[in-house]
Amino acid sequence: MKLISWNVNGLRACLVKGFEDFFNSMDADIFCIQETKMHPEQAEIGLIGYEKYWNSAVKKGYSGTAVFTRIKPLSVTYGLNIEEHDQEGRIITLEFEDFFLVNVYTPNSKRELLRLDYRMIWEDEFRAHLTKLNKNKPVIICGDINVAHQEIDIKNPKSNRRTAGFTDEERDKMTVLLQAGFTDTFRYLYPDKTDAYTWWSYMMNARARNIGWRIDYFLVSDSLKEFIKDATIYPEIMGSDHCPIGLEIF
Repeated sequence: MKLISWNVNGLRACLVKGFEDFFNSMDADIFCIQETKMHPEQAEIGLIGYEKYWNSAVKKGYSGTAVFTRIKPLSVTYGLNIEEHDQEGRIITLEFEDFFLVNVYTPNSKRELLRLDYRMIWEDEFRAHLTKLNKNKPVIICGDINVAHQEIDIKNPKSNRRTAGFTDEERDKMTVLLQAGFTDTFRYLYPDKTDAYTWWSYMMNARARNIGWRIDYFLVSDSLKEFIKDATIYPEIMGSDHCPIGLEIF
């Protein structure tokens, strides 16, 4: 089974930058996107043969997630069923016969870490959601988790120590999540691979110079580790400040 995840930083903009060409070339079973910045009625998207599930933010032009899947899920839920967290369209959970899939766009702590306290609360609630699912059947989590977990996951760790996405608090929450029974698929296969990033600033020609961060992930329940076939980053794919990532499993 092949899965793709991509923070498209606005799907309507990405559609005119080659989104459907990449989508078709991947021939994925499940394709997840984050930061859609739209409601489904705002654009015509074909994607023949795929069921489409959207969780759009209340605020238009902001946040949002979507899942396009060839495999019809048994059930679909949106958000965490916590009003405080469910206004921004950040989570879609699909139940399949043998696993859950969770597509997530984690809140950014923002400049000056204005949203870090909220992020810490959100992290705990999100982890509780995943661990509850994991008691029932294995879980595959994908999306923009908005943290570079280890120093190897960011080009300039020292100068970014208190930058949103690389604070000790955010990195510690990622550690706690993994310790709760989940595996970072990319690092499982490529523990020492350097210069492997999924997001680059639009400033200072960062992408061309590969001054990036790895903040997009496929995580799986530890029970699925033995079924991981490959975890891929597609840095050559443009259209967003993030690049797509892939997982082959089962």
